[in-house]
Amino acid sequence: MATKFSKETYLYWYELMQLIRQFELKAEEMYKMAGKIRGFFHAYIGQEAIAAGCMTATKHEDPFITAYRDHGLALAKGTSANACMAELYGKVTGCAKGKGGSMHFFDVKNYFFGGHGIVGAQIGTGAGLAFAEKYKGTDNVVLCFFGDGASRQGILHETFNMAMNWKLPVVFICENNHYAMGTSVERTSNVIDIYKLADAYEMPADQIDGMSPEAVHDGVARAVKRAREAGGPTLLEIKTYRYKGHSISDPQKYRSKEEVEEYKEKDPITTVTKTILENNFATQEELNAIDAKVTKIVEDSVHFAEESPFPDDSEVLKDVYVDDNYPFITD
Repeated sequence: MATKFSKETYLYWYELMQLIRQFELKAEEMYKMAGKIRGFFHAYIGQEAIAAGCMTATKHEDPFITAYRDHGLALAKGTSANACMAELYGKVTGCAKGKGGSMHFFDVKNYFFGGHGIVGAQIGTGAGLAFAEKYKGTDNVVLCFFGDGASRQGILHETFNMAMNWKLPVVFICENNHYAMGTSVERTSNVIDIYKLADAYEMPADQIDGMSPEAVHDGVARAVKRAREAGGPTLLEIKTYRYKGHSISDPQKYRSKEEVEEYKEKDPITTVTKTILENNFATQEELNAIDAKVTKIVEDSVHFAEESPFPDDSEVLKDVYVDDNYPFITD
């Protein structure tokens, strides 16, 4: 099957998606079997193509902000598996010093601004990040991710209105995995094609296959180009599917096992593997070597988290408020 994307792009996608998948599977194992991870836990398994396609369609300095299903995007932006796993363990070496946990990953040096536990809160904050980029005169574009459940929050409409008025450089990405916490899109709104919500604000919008990194890349690249050229925001509804429950405690009684298996037939890692092999971009042995590399990274992250200390009691009131010496604020 011929493709317009390069060998390097496909191998990058493959390794990144495998890293996200294997990290999440190992973290789930450490949560369920070992009891090393506590609190909420929302896996990105099944949605890896979104992270992959977004990364090749953006530059490193483009800020990402998302909800609590944040592990995959943090890894994609460059937060190390060590820092991610340590954060899940609540260790001081985590990306948020062990204070954020699963839902509140944060990594400023890699332009990853969370990880937000309040449903829809990141939509307004994402527009705020975009306002800052415009104010500073950069050509950076913010990617603001949220789920189909968050699209029912009032903050979305207020934010869309302001973002269009001010032509902010932001791409709003609804990762529509169909069920929010456990209720289908069809049961929560008369508008089941979420991208149409942009029509009320005359905002450009599109609906994209989120099981294909190729389709994600193309859609995000168009929206990012528009924003970089001062064309303002875009809403992208990226239709995807989570193989796991909403959170680790979800019994998933709202959907059938047959439905889950049907979506797994479209698994992005499987389809990318097929494309790589059919185009002779790599042999199966070379892909196996990538798998082994990823497995070692993930296993090492567990060891790193196990060996890292918990935060000292003296840290409990630190990082609660911003002081005048906060290193990421400039005049």
